[in-house]
Amino acid sequence: MRTNGLRAVWNEGRYALNAWLSIGSSYSAEVLAHLPYDAVTVDLQHGMFDFETALAMLQAISTTDAVPLVRVPENAAWLIQKVLDMGAYGVICPMIDTREACEAFVQAVRYPPLGKRSFGPARGLLYGGGDYAARANETVLSWAMIETETALANLDAIASVEGLSGLYIGPSDLSMTLEGEVASPLSPRVVREVGRIAAVAHGHGLRVGTFCPDVAFARDMVALGCDLMTVMNDAGLLRKATGALMEELHFARSGRQLVDAP
Repeated sequence: MRTNGLRAVWNEGRYALNAWLSIGSSYSAEVLAHLPYDAVTVDLQHGMFDFETALAMLQAISTTDAVPLVRVPENAAWLIQKVLDMGAYGVICPMIDTREACEAFVQAVRYPPLGKRSFGPARGLLYGGGDYAARANETVLSWAMIETETALANLDAIASVEGLSGLYIGPSDLSMTLEGEVASPLSPRVVREVGRIAAVAHGHGLRVGTFCPDVAFARDMVALGCDLMTVMNDAGLLRKATGALMEELHFARSGRQLVDAP
């Protein structure tokens, strides 16, 4: 079976860089996947596309060495199994609030006798190889997203679920649930909880992933030992790059240099 490249990155003591796709385009997925990202996540929860487009995006990612991940819309076994059959090498599941919910998630990811995944890997065989069924349980990654106050209260129980690969931090939802708003920068309370999530995950031998709204937050997460770093999504990167370009063009058109800007 094709190896999961993220494990090789971690075995070398490095953190992995992850691209995040919210734009429904196989071409833009291919463009980002050809950059030096270790993984690329197709976001079916908040991304502006459906399963058919997601499949084309996974196929585009497969033209590179980047590991294809998918964030599913909810903790539903049929959804989880479908994206795995489509060739995802890892699933990020939102709103995991209890140990029971995490157990159901992990069981949907793994084949019997370790789980309840139905057999029918389809494109998983094409991407992973002929021995996919025999080695999928040890290759595919399962990430439980920690985003709510309930999840924080059950953090240790969630992290202790056998077969879970890692905890994925959703800082925006954490900020919303704890402070009532998506604050930037994050409040000291949210920052403390982010640090606690990372510590609990590592204490249970799990990996830590997170979405970072900017590079400053990413640096803080590196200091916490984050294993999977997502810095902005494709739409945010497009907006940021285009905004910077428009600013340069504005100053060029007015006959001023960018360095003159206040």
